[in-house]
Amino acid sequence: MASADLRKELDCSICLSIYTDPVTLRCGHNFCRVCIDRVLDTQEGSGVYSCPDCRAESQERPALIQNITLCNIVRSFLSTHPDQEETGIFCTYCIHSPVPAAKSCLHCEASLCDNHLRVHSKSAEHILSDPTTTLGNRKCSVHKKVLEYYCTEDTACICVTCSLAGKHRGHLVELLDVASEKKKKKLRHILQKLTIKREEAEKRVQSLQERRINDQEKAAGVTETVTALFRDIRRQLNDLEKRVLSEISRQVQCASLPVSDLIQQLEIQKDELSREMRHIEELCNLPDPVTVLQEPDTGDWCDAEDRERPDNQDRGVGELDVGHLSETLHTLYDILTSINEGIYVQDSTDRLQEVNPAAGTESDKAMFVKPAGNAESDIITGIKIGLYVHQPTKIILDINTAASNINIPQSITDNSTFKSKPIEPTCANWSDYAWYCPDKPERFQHYNQVLSTSSFSSGRHYLDMTVSESGWWSVGMSYPSIDRRGDQSRIGYNDKSWALCRGWYNRCSAIHDRIEICLSTFPGSTVGIYLDYEAGQLSFYDPSQQMRHIHTFTATFTEPLHVALCIGKGAIISGTVRCCKK
Repeated sequence: MASADLRKELDCSICLSIYTDPVTLRCGHNFCRVCIDRVLDTQEGSGVYSCPDCRAESQERPALIQNITLCNIVRSFLSTHPDQEETGIFCTYCIHSPVPAAKSCLHCEASLCDNHLRVHSKSAEHILSDPTTTLGNRKCSVHKKVLEYYCTEDTACICVTCSLAGKHRGHLVELLDVASEKKKKKLRHILQKLTIKREEAEKRVQSLQERRINDQEKAAGVTETVTALFRDIRRQLNDLEKRVLSEISRQVQCASLPVSDLIQQLEIQKDELSREMRHIEELCNLPDPVTVLQEPDTGDWCDAEDRERPDNQDRGVGELDVGHLSETLHTLYDILTSINEGIYVQDSTDRLQEVNPAAGTESDKAMFVKPAGNAESDIITGIKIGLYVHQPTKIILDINTAASNINIPQSITDNSTFKSKPIEPTCANWSDYAWYCPDKPERFQHYNQVLSTSSFSSGRHYLDMTVSESGWWSVGMSYPSIDRRGDQSRIGYNDKSWALCRGWYNRCSAIHDRIEICLSTFPGSTVGIYLDYEAGQLSFYDPSQQMRHIHTFTATFTEPLHVALCIGKGAIISGTVRCCKK
């Protein structure tokens, strides 16, 4: 009896179950923390909070204080009466105090404690099960008998009367346990399939999360690159501004010095003229004609002074070089225009596509900010190297110098007329077959090489050479007097050519006069070549890595320089050239 009374005192008035983390209000009533939180949340909109038991009101949300003593009592009770928490079903025949039920009789529709279970009927019709409150569901609604069979045709649980004389007579039936095991087996098979699908979904979620992180890292890398690029551009522009302002100050100072000297000379002449004028006025005022006539004549002196000081003597003295400054300002304006148009965002076709879970496909494309075309290379070449880059023109190859194993397309087929039309020979690639070529003294014989038709004998030039990422090749510059036969005709292996070479296994080297320098860095699909003819510099850059410097040759050039290509198996090369100026 005491146990039952204690059990009633441990029930929360909201959920009608044993307290879970009991807390106390200021009025003294106890509730489960979760239960009272939900009640207070519903009262929050009204502005007044009240206790669910005594209706004590407060304007502010009451503080919840944990009832440690009641919490310990609940734990002690549950440890000594674990069945109270598990089932909450009591014996039907124990009317004086609630006693936990041990079994339920489906025939009697009653729950039994251990004491009443000992005296309960042991006949076959009294079927015992675990304690349950849904005893009515275990009997046939028509014959009021315990459900013992399962009709496979109607998929229904039936009693023995339904099977023998009811509407299920003649149907294929199974015992409930047998039918239950079959269904459990089927459910386990379904569960296995669902588990596999869930694992696949988890893998796809993980893959997409990794892709999202990867895209974020790529975007962060691009952001860092663009930030560094514009930081460097701002620094270079500041330096350019200082140089232009310094040049203006220097020219003003240079123009001011001769003007100051001329002003000083004119001041002296002005003083002398003033003295002479006073002397002449004094002579004009003398009454004695003898004295006037005895004075030397001043007209010759004035003529001599005029001859020594012509009217255009001060013209052109100290003039400011406006043309040079105007050219510098136009260069700065063009660079700023290139910077303004140098960045773009890929169109919507490159954005992350919608994932189709049914098809199990996902796009590898993502939207990133990146330089448009070669704008970044142009800006860096024009600013980082200190040059302004003009509109590029294609490099035309001299087919008369091409070896027989080099293929240089000179025509294409017009799809509308199906006729060939000529094109400029700007691209060269390896050919497995030796083409018939007329033997000419300028044609390379031992190596698959070709020169450009144009040459560079002065000035500064920048070249973008598009190279293949497979095969081996060499790009560089060469004098027209290079040998066309023998081992000494290979570019880089004589004193008349300079080359950047890509060998097998991604080996990169710079070669001149048979001296090979192995390089640790290697360009991507584009090689940048910068030529300063007067300074005697030939430099190679990697435009894909913010014009990363690869190597520089220094020499005193004595002949015009042609673009020189050496093409190995699997390689293809083309390029453009830009004329540069300070």
